[in-house]
Amino acid sequence: MIDNQISYSGKVSEMLNVSLSKPKAERIKKIKDSLLDHVPGICTERLKIYTEVYEDCASYAPVIKRAKALVRYLNEMTIYLRDEDLLPGYQSSRPRFAPMFPEYSWDWLYEEIDRFDRRKYDRFQISDESKQDLRAYLPRWKGMSVYEHISAAQTDIVKKAAQMGVMSWMGQATSGEGHIVVDYSTALRKGFTGIRQEAAERLGALKLYDPDDLRKKAFYEATVIIYDGILGYLSRLSRAAEAQREHTQDLRRNEELQRMIRALDHLQKGPPQNFYEAILTVWLIHLIQQIESNGHSTSLGRLDQYLNPFLIEDMQQGIFTSEEALELIEHFYLKLFSIIKIRPEKHSRTQSGYPMYQNLVVGGIAPDGNDAVNEMSCLCLRAVQDVKLSEPNFYIRLNQITPDWFLAKAIEVVKLGTGMPAFVNDQVIIPSLKKRGVTAEDANNYSTMGCLEVLVPGKWGYRANGKSKLNLSKILELLLNDGTDPKTGFTLKKGIGRLPEITSFEALMQEWREQVKFYTQIHVIADNINDSFLEAMVPNAFCSSLVQDCLERGKMLNEGGAVYDMTSGALVGLPNVGNSLAAIKKLVFESNTVSSQELMEALKNNFEGPHGEDTQALLKNKVPKYGEDENYADTLAIEALSAYTDIISDFKDMRYGRGPIGGNYYPSTVTISANVASGFDVGATPDGRKDAEPLADGISPSQGTGKEGPTAIIRSVTKLPTIEMTGGQLLNLRITNVVLGTEEGRKKLAALIRTLFQLDGWHVQFNCVSTKVLRDAMAHPERYKDLIVRVAGYSAQFVSLDPVLQLDIISRMEHDL
Repeated sequence: MIDNQISYSGKVSEMLNVSLSKPKAERIKKIKDSLLDHVPGICTERLKIYTEVYEDCASYAPVIKRAKALVRYLNEMTIYLRDEDLLPGYQSSRPRFAPMFPEYSWDWLYEEIDRFDRRKYDRFQISDESKQDLRAYLPRWKGMSVYEHISAAQTDIVKKAAQMGVMSWMGQATSGEGHIVVDYSTALRKGFTGIRQEAAERLGALKLYDPDDLRKKAFYEATVIIYDGILGYLSRLSRAAEAQREHTQDLRRNEELQRMIRALDHLQKGPPQNFYEAILTVWLIHLIQQIESNGHSTSLGRLDQYLNPFLIEDMQQGIFTSEEALELIEHFYLKLFSIIKIRPEKHSRTQSGYPMYQNLVVGGIAPDGNDAVNEMSCLCLRAVQDVKLSEPNFYIRLNQITPDWFLAKAIEVVKLGTGMPAFVNDQVIIPSLKKRGVTAEDANNYSTMGCLEVLVPGKWGYRANGKSKLNLSKILELLLNDGTDPKTGFTLKKGIGRLPEITSFEALMQEWREQVKFYTQIHVIADNINDSFLEAMVPNAFCSSLVQDCLERGKMLNEGGAVYDMTSGALVGLPNVGNSLAAIKKLVFESNTVSSQELMEALKNNFEGPHGEDTQALLKNKVPKYGEDENYADTLAIEALSAYTDIISDFKDMRYGRGPIGGNYYPSTVTISANVASGFDVGATPDGRKDAEPLADGISPSQGTGKEGPTAIIRSVTKLPTIEMTGGQLLNLRITNVVLGTEEGRKKLAALIRTLFQLDGWHVQFNCVSTKVLRDAMAHPERYKDLIVRVAGYSAQFVSLDPVLQLDIISRMEHDL
């Protein structure tokens, strides 16, 4: 057993200077180039196997049926092992080939068969044979998918709200839930065999005459089935490695394959005993989760904390050198990048760049409150510097005792322009979690997940941040039009009149609170209807077996098996609303510079014509703006936000009262890149933004604002009630790359981050690729295949993004320090 108190004799900081030999570095580059050089593809193996198992096992309980389908896939899928692989296993027949998940949704796949390789963004190559498979197998799912059931059950008011663009619900209904960090620490301690044994023992101890025990039976049976299948999968991987070893003439490769075979054989008998077996276990658990369910944001948690004891023991015993460890971590990152999913073309526009949001966080404090930066933290950061890819989504937990040398190295990596690492603030997030009922030890041990959401790893249910997003700018547009949507003509909640009929700003703000409450209720209805069908139709026994206390309770995640279960949607467009309210209050109700009728005419006409242009100029230039340390606008943004934060925690999710702590919702402003798509649904707004233009990204200043620089920006964003935003707050900043080219500039950025977090900022991430380079990449994409930029809560290849999203990134103000 690994001793968690082991300490390496060398200096932790020295790990930041580890580098790969030329042959090892060239191999990493070769794998990376092969992944980037080919358009991702479609694999139909999972589709065919799951279709047949679902039909053959139609009478079985859903969790048993899914277990059998997963095992058959592991037993029959193509085993692909490239000559350079240090870690075996892929989610499909080829790296970066997306498997199909028809149990969630299938009709859009059928409709897009001939468009996959002609998309403007997130294209997928597809063979004629695969097209034939899709046409043959997909229609057999008619009436069986989660989406079809949810679509039939969703209320008319939810569907109309979605058509209006106030909120979304389809993303959660068309794919797996994801947004999870399983209990890797316990898995490393017990191994696959230990978890199987626990499930088998609990199954054998059930008193089936007891209704509560009877309800647990299928979960335990499915878990045993799955782990038996995993052991068989390990054997298949071992045989594939042996077959390759028999034909290799390279001595080094022979030794690598022997190590792989020994590890795979041992993991069929017990828990990992060394660093290689530990990271292999982590990879296989992560991989099988992605095969079981295609939900994105399946994350790694605090990799540096649970792998460091294995690393240190091996280094002390001379089994592993720091260079060998770095090489293995870099291979691990390449394996993460090989995972991919296909989304409907419409959804891809808001999440382009093939993101998987596989979050990995290092640093912070340990559960006992001490500094947690260790050797593994440094190697993980160094690997980000070397690999320079969009996955994993790399984060650093920062606090007052985080060493300055570690932050300095992180900023050197930021300078590379990939948008990573991003930073989150222990001194805000830990108290926020504790306020929600999380114990002090668990709060100290939080990890990031997905974009930048947080949870307690291995103890939290699905979707610590939900997929539904509430469009605040759309709600304001409805309010100004007496509750009627100008685009669809729908009126779901009658207001108190159009803006010219509203007699005071106070009355407007009171109606704002009423409209936000109404659409929050609709968001919760949609979310809970989705949850009810996800629970009934696609229970995931493997993932559930790896989260406390599912096995102990005999409940899967959707049934309330986790220790904690709290979720949220996300608010889009808050900065626009703050600026719009400031414009209405100042120009209409206070100075009478613009009459309410004139403003409404200008909005209706999208600021066209001389009068419209003049009105737009007033709105943009004569009103205080959020993000410029203007209390006038910042206070209104806070007031607008409070309409949501004051009520959201009162709403319950489908796990409420079924076991977990929480069972409710909380607020978030994590928008991914939905600010672009959400903008399509909103007409011209009183902040001077034109119809269909992108909304602000998270809590970042809206496009064209933030002119007073980054210090003013952080003063504005930290006025928001950050401790209430347990679901996360996203701040994107663009910093000129020239500044980070000097030691003085990097020190200034470190000071800026420290100041932001001392003022209780929640999160920050940086883009530092120049506008000149970005525009050249748009014009000559073939020259920039490896240009990675920060989009929102994720990074992506710039050239793979929708042009509208590319322009949104370029439009963000570039700051000096």
